[in-house]
Amino acid sequence: MQTKNLLIGMTYDLREDYLAEGYSLEETAEFDKPDTIEAIEQSLQELGFRTERIGNAKALVQALASQRRWDMVFNIAEGMFGVGREAAVPALLDTYQIPYTFSDPAVLTIALDKALTKSIVRDAGVATAPFACLHTPADISRVTLPFPLFLKPLAEGTGKGISNRSRVQNPAELHAVATELLAQFHQPVLVETFLPGREFTVGLAGAGDNAEVLGLIEVNFHAGSGEIYSYQTKADYESLVSYSVPQDAVAREAAQVALAAWRALRCVDAGRADIRCDAAGRPNFIEVNPLAGLNPTHSDLPILCRLNGISFTQLIARIMRNACQRHGLIG
Repeated sequence: MQTKNLLIGMTYDLREDYLAEGYSLEETAEFDKPDTIEAIEQSLQELGFRTERIGNAKALVQALASQRRWDMVFNIAEGMFGVGREAAVPALLDTYQIPYTFSDPAVLTIALDKALTKSIVRDAGVATAPFACLHTPADISRVTLPFPLFLKPLAEGTGKGISNRSRVQNPAELHAVATELLAQFHQPVLVETFLPGREFTVGLAGAGDNAEVLGLIEVNFHAGSGEIYSYQTKADYESLVSYSVPQDAVAREAAQVALAAWRALRCVDAGRADIRCDAAGRPNFIEVNPLAGLNPTHSDLPILCRLNGISFTQLIARIMRNACQRHGLIG
């Protein structure tokens, strides 16, 4: 890839900065550690790019006001507040016509709203579990889906708000867990028909007809893990789960479900989608992450790439090639 010595700005949210401001471990679960930024920067430099660290959305505002500009921004800033938090940095960059990696503000906002995302992929003919959305405690009694059900906050990532209690078996459990989640996260709660089958996460790259599957892994739950890919499971994945790379027909179907959802949602560059099988063994779309974590050791996308023979630097190269081609920076 001919980089022409491009200057790449880097936007991100450092977890330690927010912890120092008094936010909790769970509130900052999606934010990055220094080794993530260092690994991305090292890979960019190995690929021939010049780099400049910018930081979070507030730091970007200050840099833009100081007339700083870049050939492209490598953006992994998650933001802190609201369903549009992941869109903040891309929206600012759009205002100044500065190219950036990953999806645009509309896609990032839609993907964070899990109910809206499911509506779009369902209308595109992609299998996804039946669902309802609870905005207030009064909505709980209106749920007519058959038990068991699965509950989670509408617009969180990294398994936040998900635990073994998320699977509810009766109206009393539904009311207790839904009420708790509404109060704790101050946002709607997604209620879905529980999917009891195999779980996969699928890596994706590119856009539209040129989108492709990077690979997938199956999440294998250890005894006592509860078989729920929760916040705690992701935090302690090395002892609670293991990953494999299945080659069977169900895995291939799961990859195609993920690819169809990726295209329907107009995601770009790279990311991943989570897939789980229903009681009949059919893969169903759960959610998409178009701004996936990129810690080279602990994040799902680099893990699945590594297990499918793609190094971290090769993943960063794929992201940059896709982004540079989209923005006309390379042929």
